[in-house]
Amino acid sequence: MGIEILSILLLVGMFVIATIQPINMGALAFGCTFLLGSLIIGMKANDIFAGFPSDLFLTLVAVTYLFAIAQINGTIDWLVECAVRLVRGHVAWIPWVMFLVAAVITGFGALGPAAVAILAPVALSFAVQYRIHPAMMGLMVIHGAQAGGFSPISVYGGITNQIVVKAGLPFAPTSLFLSSFFFNLAIAVLVFFVFGGARVMKQKAATAGPLPELHPEGVSASIRGHGGTPARPIREHAYGTAADTLQTLRLTPEMISTLVGLTALGVGALVFKFNVGLVAITVAVVLALISPRTQKAAIDKVSWSTVLLITGIITYVGVMEKAGTIDYVASGISSLGMPLLVALLLCFTGAIVSAFASSTALLGAIIPLAVPFLLQGHISAIGVVAAIAISTTIVDTSPFSTNGALVVANAPDDKREHVLRQLLIYSALIAIIGPVVAWLVFVVPGLV
Repeated sequence: MGIEILSILLLVGMFVIATIQPINMGALAFGCTFLLGSLIIGMKANDIFAGFPSDLFLTLVAVTYLFAIAQINGTIDWLVECAVRLVRGHVAWIPWVMFLVAAVITGFGALGPAAVAILAPVALSFAVQYRIHPAMMGLMVIHGAQAGGFSPISVYGGITNQIVVKAGLPFAPTSLFLSSFFFNLAIAVLVFFVFGGARVMKQKAATAGPLPELHPEGVSASIRGHGGTPARPIREHAYGTAADTLQTLRLTPEMISTLVGLTALGVGALVFKFNVGLVAITVAVVLALISPRTQKAAIDKVSWSTVLLITGIITYVGVMEKAGTIDYVASGISSLGMPLLVALLLCFTGAIVSAFASSTALLGAIIPLAVPFLLQGHISAIGVVAAIAISTTIVDTSPFSTNGALVVANAPDDKREHVLRQLLIYSALIAIIGPVVAWLVFVVPGLV
């Protein structure tokens, strides 16, 4: 068996093991990196660690650290409270407020599961109170999180853009972000009307009253493993009296500092083109100095499991590249002589595998496989990367993914099985239709 085939089998084995066993795929990847790089190929440690994504490591740690501070000091709750106030008297706005808040949270660097963990209890509780389809509310939150997920300062965006830059492909972070945003926005419009949005638009808002607790302890525990924290019970977001509402929405000095810091991060990264990781960690350290009590708790909430996952996979892919696997796969792809077909197959691969495995890990594994044939210039690299990225992430609605599981777990007891079945059907359809649409929209027009 050739080294190239062995490296691919090891990669497939990682995804299979991590899917059926609670083992971090990044840890598996580092183990396989040692087996393949040191024992089989005979690489030196320095050569292996040359593929370690140090820039991405800092970005992942910095943005999740900053987001944890913002969550601990109440800034995120304040933003949700402000958004929730907008729905007073307009029931049809509720799903869209959830969509936009989720997009903003992930757009500023939060992990998708963390954003869904915060908003799912709120969204599903509103669904109960205002008789909105719970599957619709859950899907709006997930697609909102994905809509903001490829901003230049987000985790997904950081992973994808670094791969593109390293490969020497055309660099278009804004195009990637807007492509993902509007693609998920279009899906959200369909979801809204398919799941009864027309009926919701005719509803009048009811008087806010006591709402049920829809955030099981088991979900709280699972969220922490992905860098998120349990959202507050929905009744803590209830409107109450005007005085209570003003008190709830009052900004503290820590929250004002955090909002200024988040704005500085956006301006520094987008306008002045500073390194996202360096700006984010600087803002986080300043906030920690202002309020040292939040520092330790925030460090504990950094998504170390995700950091290990991403750095492990990308380091292993670097060893695969040294072993010639990328060129081997590229030769096989090139032999097909059909760039459009290859791009479609990669989109399908990302969508189907991601429904059961980590989208974050897949971005680091699948996009590099497309690089060699993209360098040939027969097809738009920007369009193919966008199509693969979108296809890989839109299936996070699957109940087998963290986001989908959070929605199912927060659904009302009497509707949980129904929501589970609908998410299964929806995810199967989106895994089949989504890649085709992304391919038609972003890849086909870019054929040279």
